[in-house]
Amino acid sequence: MKYEANSPDDYIAQLPPERKVAIEKLRSIILKKLPHGFEEQLSYGMLGYVIPHTLYPAGYHVKPELPLPFINLASQKNFIALYHSGIYADITLMNWFKSEYPKHCKRKLDMGKSCIRFKSMDDIPYELIAELCTKMTPQQWIDLYENNIKK
Repeated sequence: MKYEANSPDDYIAQLPPERKVAIEKLRSIILKKLPHGFEEQLSYGMLGYVIPHTLYPAGYHVKPELPLPFINLASQKNFIALYHSGIYADITLMNWFKSEYPKHCKRKLDMGKSCIRFKSMDDIPYELIAELCTKMTPQQWIDLYENNIKK
């Protein structure tokens, strides 16, 4: 779903009540647990957590005027999506997440390359997402990005 928002708070204000609670909780966890250096902004029409140009002047290789994306959080039509670029770039992190997920959720993991989909608002693994957010520093993400993704 597309939301016309000018700030993260504006984005959240437009969400349906059942989604608002979950997104607010995920946002709070992400802001609290991400290592210092990541910044929150609207990114691709979603809540975005990026490495700003002050830390990585080259920006995103696809659009250098944009900061380097790391996590995005969105309310989609049928689910909440958490896009985590580190999982996509680091197989060890991906394997860790996949092995931990069943310990935190009753439902089967619904995941794409970097997208984790939560269709049930009452079965979001908040503690696991909190731990995932601590697993990569901005410099580690920059190094992975430059070695594995940037062409």
